[in-house]
Amino acid sequence: MNDRAQLSRAELFAVQSAEFRAELIHGMPDEVLRQLEAEWSWWARPNQRVPPGNWRTWLVLAGRGFGKTRMGAEWVRAQAEANPRARIALVGATWAEVRRVMVEGESGLLAIAPPDKRPHWSPSLGELRWPGGARAHVYSAAEPDTLRGPQHHFAWADEIAKWAEGEATWDMLAMTLRLGKHPQVMATTTPRPVPLIRRLIADEAAAVTRGRTIDNRAHLAAEFLRHVCAGYQGTRLGRQELDGELIDDVAGALWTRQMLEVCRVRVAPAIKRVVVAVDPPAGIGGDACGIVAVALGEDLHGYILEDASISNASPEGWSRAVAGCAERHNCDRVVAEANNGGAMVRSLLTAADATLPITLVHASQGKVARAEPVAALYERGRVHHLAAFPALEDELCGLVSGGDYQGPGRSPDRADALVWGLTELMLGKRGQAAVRPL
Repeated sequence: MNDRAQLSRAELFAVQSAEFRAELIHGMPDEVLRQLEAEWSWWARPNQRVPPGNWRTWLVLAGRGFGKTRMGAEWVRAQAEANPRARIALVGATWAEVRRVMVEGESGLLAIAPPDKRPHWSPSLGELRWPGGARAHVYSAAEPDTLRGPQHHFAWADEIAKWAEGEATWDMLAMTLRLGKHPQVMATTTPRPVPLIRRLIADEAAAVTRGRTIDNRAHLAAEFLRHVCAGYQGTRLGRQELDGELIDDVAGALWTRQMLEVCRVRVAPAIKRVVVAVDPPAGIGGDACGIVAVALGEDLHGYILEDASISNASPEGWSRAVAGCAERHNCDRVVAEANNGGAMVRSLLTAADATLPITLVHASQGKVARAEPVAALYERGRVHHLAAFPALEDELCGLVSGGDYQGPGRSPDRADALVWGLTELMLGKRGQAAVRPL
């Protein structure tokens, strides 16, 4: 079998269900199964494979349980077995973590090696020595100066986002990579918005792999997945720790990630009113149509019920989406911005549902100015989200006081709809958001 065909089979095997894998290997001789167990190419998913190209740094940003440790250990093992003279640095947040996770862990270097190729581990020296002659040494990111003097061909840096001396340690490590024709470092971490992570993402010489916890579901307990997905999916913590996203705050933003996490609740009190707020797109195939359902509770707090926004829809498509959202929440009014053709907006919404009570509002101020009094409601703890709304929350966190929008997409359509809805329910006609019914 040629290498290309073998790789294709390995990739096919890696993406199949556990049931399919069990059926495929059923009946294989024990000797073949033992060999396959140590063949990473059979088990690695496509997004766990070494990236192509002439990279110096391979940065793996992925959620917990994705398989980052196994990836790092297998990459080090491959370098050690292919290069008998290789000198490798193993760097973690502390010396103890390198030993516990990278060397002795369930997916560490000792566990993944076949018996005849397993390195000898000397804890007192902090050294691994492979049968072929390659060696790896342990270093702690808490002590960057221990990297002064040694030199290496390769390095594996684990959980760099939590290194106490992140950039200092990385700089010291980089200066040790001076052996061989093409020194390389692999960095594995759950992302956090720290300077070192931002620096490596911007590095043109770095290859970046991203991944989510759910990608490795075949090797994770079903109960764990149910628990973490139900409790954290879409929240800032979940997006960072499960989806491997780099979640950061924009300087000067009206909303912060922490503010949104604090406002999240599971249930709302009795509801007095529900409105569906709409920020219609200016044309076809352009911006999204912001559609957000907002409630006013008997406690006079606002509750965000749903982000039903829709992208790339025809006028008939987004107007039907508005009508559907209004029906789901039994809303008593649709509030729609009328700047982009008020008569047309009313006509489209009426055509979608003739019973919809509609209020058209005109914006005499920019989106950020309209959002400021609504952001103040959040700061006072008077608005709550009944679920995680990642796309909507990303837009809110991109609205910068006195500046330009710095969130995803061209325009904060979802955020603008939310602002219209909360203005209708909680700010009335005091002019704080420049709302003028037409």
